Amino acid sequence: MDSFITIRFKRKTAKRFQEFSKTHFKSHTEAMSTILDFFFYNEISPKEKLGPTGRTIEAKLSKRINAVIAIMRDVEKTQTKPTVAMIQSLFETEEPTKKPLIVEKKYVEEKKEVRFREKQNPSNQL
Repeated sequence: MDSFITIRFKRKTAKRFQEFSKTHFKSHTEAMSTILDFFFYNEISPKEKLGPTGRTIEAKLSKRINAVIAIMRDVEKTQTKPTVAMIQSLFETEEPTKKPLIVEKKYVEEKKEVRFREKQNPSNQL
């Protein structure tokens, strides 16, 4: 059986440690040992910051992704769509309108229409 030693902590800090230890470990000794091992093996000091948290990284990534999306939409509007339209217009083939053949007019036959005719009534009555 291991022997125990007493360490003095402020009441507030001791309560915080006890709550943390109960939620994550079986005993207070195991919790303290794991915490010390973490700092020793990772060669970091508990006083230094580890960098941005997951939430701040996510927020920054979200902003950058939104900026990239905006840039892509702008490129699509100003460059891609007009270029595609120009290329499509080049490759579209219009059927030529069929014009009547032009024939040389040497002999023009004119049909004269009669504007007035005699009445074909045998009795010659008007």
